[in-house]
Amino acid sequence: MKNLPCIAAMVASLLLASAGAGAAGTLEPLAGTGRSPPAPWRVVGLPNQTKPLTRFSVVDIDGRRAVKIEADSSYGNLVHLLAPLPVPGQLAWQWRVELPLTDTDLRKKSGDDTEVKVCVFFDEPMEKVPFADRQILRLARSRTTDVVPTATLCYVWDSHLKAGTALPSAFTGRLRYLVLQSGTDKLDRWVGERRDLAADFMRLFGDECDVVPPVIGVAVGADADNTQSRSIAYVSRLVLEP
Repeated sequence: MKNLPCIAAMVASLLLASAGAGAAGTLEPLAGTGRSPPAPWRVVGLPNQTKPLTRFSVVDIDGRRAVKIEADSSYGNLVHLLAPLPVPGQLAWQWRVELPLTDTDLRKKSGDDTEVKVCVFFDEPMEKVPFADRQILRLARSRTTDVVPTATLCYVWDSHLKAGTALPSAFTGRLRYLVLQSGTDKLDRWVGERRDLAADFMRLFGDECDVVPPVIGVAVGADADNTQSRSIAYVSRLVLEP
């Protein structure tokens, strides 16, 4: 545990959500009437980030309003905090990739980038979190006023890993990925998704937690800081249903 402070800072960087955004009772529309995502959606980067932020803008494309997500050697998430939802329900959205990342490998730190991801923050009871991770989370929370969720599930569109692949982040087991779309055969096409959050949480975190915890936030994002590359994607019609 000699490097615990460094590990805690890294975990906080990967998981934190901006406390300044405020927690809403319902998930507000991702794309409003303006050119920027409306509050309480808020762009969140790393603490003391010096690398570029991933860019988020509201655009009209194919007759729909969508958030355009542009990563260019950058990192950033568009976060919406929620008052705890004890019954997670289903999350539905549509996404589209225009420019994919080519050198990613989510199994390695050097390749841990995503051209587009939709993430859900869970408030897993601390006593369910493995002991070592628990200490790291406590230290991470003591070093920031931002929300540091105990479990984060990210749905990703990945150029290489097969659809259905589930794996932890190469940086921390508190963040786990589920690949929904793979390859490049669906580029420039809208793809609809609908996920049972309870079932997916148990699939990815059931090894340590036997109950589905409340959902406390949702995020969309993309990052290309580890591979120093560039991607363009879109997310639209993101809704949280009972």
